[in-house]
Amino acid sequence: MPQRLQLIRGRRGQKPSRVSHKSRRNPDRLNHAPDQAETALLLIDVINDLEFDGGDRLLIHALAMAEALAALKRRAKAHGIPVIYANDNFGRWRSDFPTLVEHFLKTDVRGRPIVAQLQPEKDDYFVLKPKHSAFFQTNLELLLRYLGVSRLILTGMAGDICVLFSANDAYMRDLRIIVPPDCIACEDPERSRQALSLMQRVLKAETILASDLDFGTKTKTK
Repeated sequence: MPQRLQLIRGRRGQKPSRVSHKSRRNPDRLNHAPDQAETALLLIDVINDLEFDGGDRLLIHALAMAEALAALKRRAKAHGIPVIYANDNFGRWRSDFPTLVEHFLKTDVRGRPIVAQLQPEKDDYFVLKPKHSAFFQTNLELLLRYLGVSRLILTGMAGDICVLFSANDAYMRDLRIIVPPDCIACEDPERSRQALSLMQRVLKAETILASDLDFGTKTKTK
């Protein structure tokens, strides 16, 4: 039987001690994320038109990735795990994330079926990134700190570029890294294999199928 990875589910309400200490010093609650969890799910560049050289090859593998990732996202949210989108701004410096999502859903672009399957929900978090890494010049590190995250599940595309760069920056910040092989996509399977091998060997990433991630007991819904 495949090994299952036990994860700690998220919780709403009580913050870890370091966040509570911040709250005592700073009465302004507007800068504090409402969720608290040791684990977060990060979706990298899944809101994407794929209108670039190699985008047609990436789409083939991204379709399977989107199905597995959509299922993982549903399970994660059912267990109180916060979901964060880290997405390229495509040079649209006057735009925002909801505008990008709406644009790619309404136009006939190559990546539209991926966007349709993985479009964000109102309670998801997002950051727009200007370069490859989800951490470079974004507020992701601050958000993770307020959430109390120590373990990050990295998913999305391309696995050998933006996912890899983000994993490297997560490792540099002492975060535990999990990369489900069925939830990343590259232009060809060999690139995915090489990226996963590198993340596992150098960044100490755990590469385990999304179905084998165990979030524990479901969060009760109101």
